[in-house]
Amino acid sequence: MQCSWKAVLLLALASIAIQYTAIRTFTAKSFHSCPIPNPVNCSLSQDTDAADRLCDESPTFAYNLSRKTHVLILATTRSGSSFVGQLFNQHFDVFYLFEPLYHVQYTLIPKLTQSKSTTDRRVMLGASRGLLRSRYDCDRYFLENYIKPQPVNHTTDRLFRRGASKALCSPPVCESLGAVDLHLEEGDCVKKCGTLNLTLATESCREHGHVAIKTVRVPEVSDLRALVEDPRLNLKVIQLVRDPRGILASRSETFRDTYRLWRIWDGTGRKPYNLDVTQLTTVCEDFWNSVSTGLNRPPWLKGKYMLVRYEDLARNPMKKTEEIYDFLGIPMDSNVERWIQNNTRGDRSSSKHKYGTVRNSAATAEKWRFRLSYEIVAFTQHACQQVLAQLGYKTAGSEEELKNLSISLVEERDFLPFS
Repeated sequence: MQCSWKAVLLLALASIAIQYTAIRTFTAKSFHSCPIPNPVNCSLSQDTDAADRLCDESPTFAYNLSRKTHVLILATTRSGSSFVGQLFNQHFDVFYLFEPLYHVQYTLIPKLTQSKSTTDRRVMLGASRGLLRSRYDCDRYFLENYIKPQPVNHTTDRLFRRGASKALCSPPVCESLGAVDLHLEEGDCVKKCGTLNLTLATESCREHGHVAIKTVRVPEVSDLRALVEDPRLNLKVIQLVRDPRGILASRSETFRDTYRLWRIWDGTGRKPYNLDVTQLTTVCEDFWNSVSTGLNRPPWLKGKYMLVRYEDLARNPMKKTEEIYDFLGIPMDSNVERWIQNNTRGDRSSSKHKYGTVRNSAATAEKWRFRLSYEIVAFTQHACQQVLAQLGYKTAGSEEELKNLSISLVEERDFLPFS
C-alpha cells in the first residue's frame, strides 16, 4: 500500500512533535501550561470557566526534578500566621515570602464586582494559583505583572511586606546589611536595602533548598488541589487554625475601624442592628469546609496536609515546630530553635507592632477571654458551634467559667498528618 507525500509529511511532523515533547518533559525545570488572568485586561466577560479548567486540568509536562519542598501556610487573618511564618523565615535554607497574593487582590479587586460572586472567586483563585506556582518556581515575571506601578528594570519599592522576608534583606539581594541581623525590624530592612532587585531575589530563591509562602487569601485547601497534584511541585500544606473567638478579639483590637460595631457591642452591651456577622461566620464556614476536606483524607492530600492549631503551637512551640518540620522532611536548624527561645517568652510590652511576633505565646493565645464580653462569646459559640466542636474548642457556659484560668477551653487533640 502506497502512502501519499502528504501522509508521509504528516507522519514526520508528528514524530518531531513527540520527540520535542519528550525532551521538554525530561529536561525543562518548568513549563507554564497554565496562563493566569491578565491584570491589565482582566474582564469578567472572559470565559473564566474555560480558563480555570485549563489551569486545573491541563496536562503537565515537567517535574520538580530538584525535589525542593514547597510549603504553603494556609491561614486566615489574625490566626497566628505571622508567627508561624517566622518558623520558616528563620531557617537558613528556606526562601520565605510573606503574602505575595496581596498583589493579586490589590490588582484584581477594583476590576471585580462587589457581589462576591462565584465568577469573581474563580478569577481570584485562578490568578492566585498561577502566581503561587510561579513563585515556587522562582519565576519573577508573573509577580511583576501584579506589582503596581510595574517594576522598572526588574526593580521595585512596592513589594508588600518585603522586610518580613530575611532572604530579601540579606545577600545577594541586599549587600548593605552583610550578615543578617536576627533582630532586624522590617522598616530597617527597607531603609537600608533600598529598592528590591527582583533578578537578585530570583537568584536567591533558586539558591535556597526550599520555598515557603504564607497566605490568608485562599479560603480552603480544596482551592489548592491543582497545585497539590501538580508534579512540577512538591507542595505541602500547613493549615493553621485558631479559636474563632480569639480571631474575633484580635481583629477587633487590630482593625478598629473595620470592626467598630463589634467594639460598640463589647463596650455597651447592646448589639448593633446593622452588625456585619459575616466578619465572623465566613471564618467559621471556611474553617469547617477546609478542615472537613483535610480530615476526610482524600487521596490527593496524602502526605501533603497537616492541621495545626495555633493554641497547641503557642503552648509547646518547640515540640510543635519539630513535628511540623518532621512532616515536611526538612531538618530544623539552630536558627529556628534560637528564634523560638527568644520570641515566645516575652512580656506584654514585647510586641508593639500589630504584626509583631515577640510575645508570651501561651498567654497571647488565651488573652481573648479577657477582651470579649460574655455576650459576644456566647454569640460566637452559637454561630460557630460546628467548627468549635470539630477543632476541639470547648464552650464556656458562663462568664465565671470563661474567666477561670484553671479551666482549659482547648481539648487535647492529636491531629496527625495524613501520610
